[in-house]
Amino acid sequence: MSNSTVPGYAGKFLRVDLTSERITEETFDEATLRQWVGGAGIGARILYEEVPPGVEWSDPANRIIIASGPLAATRLAGSGTYSVATKGPLTNGAVLSQANGFFGAFLKFSGFDGIILQGAASRWLYLHIHDGVAELKDAGPLVGQDTWQMQDSITTALGKKESDVSVVGIGPAGENLVKFAAIAGDKGHVAGHNGTGAVLGSKKLKAIVAERGKARVVVKDSKRLAELAKEIIEFCRDQPDAIGLYEWGTSMVLSPAHAGGWLPVKNYTTNLFPYTEPFMGENFRKTHPIKRNPCWACPTTHLHMMEITEGPHKGFVGEEPEYEQWAAWGPQIGVTDPDMAFVLSNTVDRLGIETNEAGWVAGFVMECYEKGILTKEDLGGLEATWGNGEAVLSLLHMIARREGIGDLLAEGVMRAAQKLGGNAPQMAIYTLKGTTPRGHDHRGRWSEMVDTSFSNTGTIESGIPTYIDEFGVDPRFNAFDPDAVVDMQTRIKGRMVFIDSLGVCHFCLRCYLRTIVEALNAATGWDMTFDEAVTMGRKVVHLLRAFNLRHGISPEMDAPSPRYGSTPVDGPASGVAIGPHWAHIRAAYYEKMGWDAEGRPTPETLGRYGLTQAIRDLYPEQPVSTSSS
Repeated sequence: MSNSTVPGYAGKFLRVDLTSERITEETFDEATLRQWVGGAGIGARILYEEVPPGVEWSDPANRIIIASGPLAATRLAGSGTYSVATKGPLTNGAVLSQANGFFGAFLKFSGFDGIILQGAASRWLYLHIHDGVAELKDAGPLVGQDTWQMQDSITTALGKKESDVSVVGIGPAGENLVKFAAIAGDKGHVAGHNGTGAVLGSKKLKAIVAERGKARVVVKDSKRLAELAKEIIEFCRDQPDAIGLYEWGTSMVLSPAHAGGWLPVKNYTTNLFPYTEPFMGENFRKTHPIKRNPCWACPTTHLHMMEITEGPHKGFVGEEPEYEQWAAWGPQIGVTDPDMAFVLSNTVDRLGIETNEAGWVAGFVMECYEKGILTKEDLGGLEATWGNGEAVLSLLHMIARREGIGDLLAEGVMRAAQKLGGNAPQMAIYTLKGTTPRGHDHRGRWSEMVDTSFSNTGTIESGIPTYIDEFGVDPRFNAFDPDAVVDMQTRIKGRMVFIDSLGVCHFCLRCYLRTIVEALNAATGWDMTFDEAVTMGRKVVHLLRAFNLRHGISPEMDAPSPRYGSTPVDGPASGVAIGPHWAHIRAAYYEKMGWDAEGRPTPETLGRYGLTQAIRDLYPEQPVSTSSS
């Protein structure tokens, strides 16, 4: 049956061919929806089916799928999330990235569950979705505008208030195909990993606008869903490990990260940064005027618009940074002034640059400058000394417009280091696939280094080990035991992808997965089990592994760069080395995932998840008798 009859769904996807400027509508039957759910799941399935080997990230034949999920625009807190799936420029492989805000909800209020973008326009366009229809409009006047200016311009042109529309799109970085350009929207919410904005830029699509339409999402059991929504957010707030996140934001993680040895400081050259307290929300807010700026349907108080009231950046207005932004623009580059870090954090969002990769690029440049690999002349007159935030501010604008040294740095850490040569590659932090980690020093957080290095998506894939006891993992596992880390990672594999398919913020679903599955069933009327949910997520993992192998990502790339996998010289994890264990970690990971020694999911593994087409693709010599998924 058509998915228009499935509770929890709007019922339609848009397919937009930018080459011909033609827009059509598509539906998925209920069986397909139950297999892939939405968001990341449905995006991965479309990506695999429609982007064969030989299609590069900038090829018009590449797809970019932007989708909500069955819990988006419901009573659940933070249900404005959307997911992006595409083939990205940093790894030349699969991308799954999410952003919160309003777009996922407004898209469904406009009558659609998702958008499939293909082709490439001959002129700059934006997509306007409203009242159950979609149309392409001229975006020529928007070219060169940052993401905030773009949102204001479109809102004004449509004669709307800011609260009437959600605008997501690209800034100058995406227009100039910076390989870590992001899709940014709602003035502070970014889906940025692995160059999503560069893919949008290659298609000459400046923005997508979803109006807050009149359609409403019909769910199967609204009373039970409302009860679960209240239960989930109360559970999240009451947990001891919340450490004030729902009131003060993830900035509260800075001091614990420093104490635990996983705060990134000066490009991994040290783990010492005794300046974290001024960056934390409970302190930073005391000296800055704030205005609440929550995402859709979110009762938490961790997001605000803020203003700098004194100093060289007096009058600067931006969104309160979260942990990864503070980490990138504070300790990672040696900046101790929170106001400077606040400016840099918002600048990358406005330029449309992904904050993690940009922070690693800046720290890499500073270390290269300190060691004489890059000179003041190379940097166009900038003195890239540790802590010089003003130099980094100039550097970000150069990167976004590919000016001077910015043209090289716009290629990302790995490619810039390889081009510079000499000792530069030894100082760059990245996975051998070509992307960088989140804003942590993973030498003190082995689980995330393993997750990031083996991930198919350009960022973490298993996710933060939250309530892992329901997967049979002791939460007190030894975080520096390679076997324990691999066991934990592979056991929880699938959880994060499943959640990324629902259309709800992770921080609003920090509870047991069984409760989340119950919420999905209340919305859809299904009887999905815990095991079925995990199976769905694992299916996506194996499918994207097959996608990446077909697109040239080899098992040798399942590893950290020399600096990323180095041994800390000080701090809590001083002398603790993961490098000597890596070959064992890789072999153990492959075995537990059901992959062969070459990192391929075995035919038995793929068959277990119904991925018969992937068997044909990875093992063309082997006959397949089972029915295709």
